[in-house]
Amino acid sequence: MGSEAGKRNDPARRQRIVDATLEAIAQFGVTGTTHRRIAGIAQVPLGSVTYYFETLDALITAAFLQLAEQSSQDFAARMAQATDPSSAKDAIIDIIAGSVWATPRTLLLSYELYAFAARHPPVAAVMRGWMGKSRAALERYFDPLTSRALDALVEGIGIHNSIDDHPLDRDAIRAIVDRIANSA
Repeated sequence: MGSEAGKRNDPARRQRIVDATLEAIAQFGVTGTTHRRIAGIAQVPLGSVTYYFETLDALITAAFLQLAEQSSQDFAARMAQATDPSSAKDAIIDIIAGSVWATPRTLLLSYELYAFAARHPPVAAVMRGWMGKSRAALERYFDPLTSRALDALVEGIGIHNSIDDHPLDRDAIRAIVDRIANSA
């Protein structure tokens, strides 16, 4: 009875578990993420993790879905500030060079998400949804093929910049975005 009362008095527990899963993945990778590590980070009893999520895969999928949704919202919010193709290019540059998407933590989680999605079809569907939302935001100003190229550019430069000894600066990113967007 005490355990059940604790669940009723902690409505944020499920969300803390999902957030802790992303933290565990960022710290240990998907392969090092365990129920025990998640429970420790979330500061909940181990049984709470399996109470809310039947399997570790289900929990990791929920966490990656949250990551994809938040990243999509951030991307769309920045793109929504654009009023024309020129300001849309500025938004893309901000997304790549700024902290909209390419934060070290989000990039690290994205690497893990891509690898996990390659072996888990439900997560691949999450990725396709994320890509679809990004492309839809870009298609307000660019044709579908250009939008696809710009979407790949956002992630590609972010990934490269995260490990490159000489990451591209805003001016170089602008030149590349201009080449792609202006060639359409």
